Amino acid sequence: MQIGAKAARLPVSCPDIAAENPSARASKEAARPVSVLLLGKQKYQALETSILDLWKLGSNPRAAFSILYTANTGLTSLFDSFPPPPFLVIFMTICQLPPSVALITRRSLLIPATTMGSQITASSLPQLLEHDTCVKLAGIDVDGILRGKLVSKKKFLSIAEAGFGFCSVIFGWDMHDQTYLKELKVSNAENGYRDILAIPDLSTFRRVPWEDNVPFFLVNFFDPETKKPIAPCSRGLLKTQLDKVHAKGYGAMAGAEYEFYTFRNPNSDSASPAGFLLQNPPHQLPSLTEGMFGYSLNRPVHNKDWYYDVYNTCARFSCDIEGWHTESGPGVYEAALEFGEVADMADRASLFKYVVKSVGINHGITPCFMAKPKQGLPGNSGHMHISIVDGDGKNLLARDTTDPEAKWNDIAALSDLGRHFLAGLLEGLPDIMPMLAPTVNSYKRLVENFWAPVTVSWGLEHRAASIRLISPPTSKPGATRFEVRTPGADSNPHFVLAAILGCGWRGVEKKLEIPCPPLALGQDTGGAGDVGERLAKSLKEATARFMRKDSIAREIFGDDFVDHFGGTRENEVRLFDEAVTDWYVLQRLHIEPAHHVPLLTSSF
Repeated sequence: MQIGAKAARLPVSCPDIAAENPSARASKEAARPVSVLLLGKQKYQALETSILDLWKLGSNPRAAFSILYTANTGLTSLFDSFPPPPFLVIFMTICQLPPSVALITRRSLLIPATTMGSQITASSLPQLLEHDTCVKLAGIDVDGILRGKLVSKKKFLSIAEAGFGFCSVIFGWDMHDQTYLKELKVSNAENGYRDILAIPDLSTFRRVPWEDNVPFFLVNFFDPETKKPIAPCSRGLLKTQLDKVHAKGYGAMAGAEYEFYTFRNPNSDSASPAGFLLQNPPHQLPSLTEGMFGYSLNRPVHNKDWYYDVYNTCARFSCDIEGWHTESGPGVYEAALEFGEVADMADRASLFKYVVKSVGINHGITPCFMAKPKQGLPGNSGHMHISIVDGDGKNLLARDTTDPEAKWNDIAALSDLGRHFLAGLLEGLPDIMPMLAPTVNSYKRLVENFWAPVTVSWGLEHRAASIRLISPPTSKPGATRFEVRTPGADSNPHFVLAAILGCGWRGVEKKLEIPCPPLALGQDTGGAGDVGERLAKSLKEATARFMRKDSIAREIFGDDFVDHFGGTRENEVRLFDEAVTDWYVLQRLHIEPAHHVPLLTSSF
């Protein structure tokens, strides 16, 4: 069998094949398939020879391996039976390929960060980066935005363990690089916006496929004097909450779903939609598609290259998409990210937004993750699923046998631990709202009649409640979980998961009881039968409750974090309160005879 004949059967996530030059394709037509009839070392030697042969003929490394894997089903037993030798580990690291055929099958020849990254140590970095000249590093600010830089390989190797100085101003200004009106403890003019300590997390290694596969690592931020995580470091905050669960020998799993609007970059002299909007009203920014049509199979075809580029690039960047479809609204898409360990899930959720924005640049498409981009249309949610597992991976939210005496049928299959966790979520929800809905715009989404939760509420398979319980009989016991539906797509996933885990685990430790009955099916949140407490209607209201001296947020996260993050939210509220928006002008600008215009303009 000729390799070229099989190449057409490659999975869609290997688009590199299509970009190969004709001479390379012709050479592969005559190439022989690798033999996998030998054992152990001989098999890998044959594989190494074939990979190098194809590489020399002009194939890029991913394409070379993809062709060989597709043409030889015997590689399944090879990867299952023998650990790959160093050459193949390095090769697969370069190409973002997994050392397990189970992962190859499931991820279409693409490696997750946790598989290779967990094996990386400071001593292995020189070999890993042998053919690189630079490394990209990034940290995450309180708004969930990646802030980073490119450094030389020499510099990176010198700071990989001890860390390096990173300007603290990223925690002293907002997402538009405007310093906070009220200066905060971590970074301010008085301390000179001092450097904080940034230490690369080697387990987050991946390569940036749209930037020539430059190596990439996330960093954690620490106080340079105490060497403790700084309060607003979102990765550190989540780790602190996760450590409480780990202390009991348990783990936490999570999955994220993000909705976002897409806009076509306008034909103008501006370099981006941001420039366009300086001269034009937002409604003139064209949507990628018009009208409402969730789960459409046809709409993605209109922008097929972008649609598949997002899916494939997410996989290559180790933030795999599990489900990818249109949502109801003009240019609206939703991605469900692959379920995984909580800390890794939070990283992948942050990186997903980075991928979508980066891929869009090459296609003239701008994504929008704000909670409510358009009045009268659905908003962008950022739902989070969470479950607790033991050391063997058993789901601890599931009950071994159905409880015939459960207070409500909805929790008949939910374990005692799960009930306490749910109670903690419900009790803490009003106090941690800024972590789930962090912007003024967030609360435009949280209104009645848009499938958005507005009260402290829950229910079995209830998509209008704040917390949707997913458990038997509608799911398998192992899939028992909570879907927290309050967060918007504008939230920082590390803060969201820290809030969920912190509140839920507080309920477990205090053995809290569920404070309100479930919503009945067909009963809407905020309706007459919903007895749950109304959640904050504005960021100002939510922040005031978050920052109260007796707030549950202070109990869980401490004063330093609440004061800092709350201060950043107060800053947003103040900026909004002082802004004169188009709405006011449109409401108050009356068309009058010309001699009245000066009086009107002076009274805006």
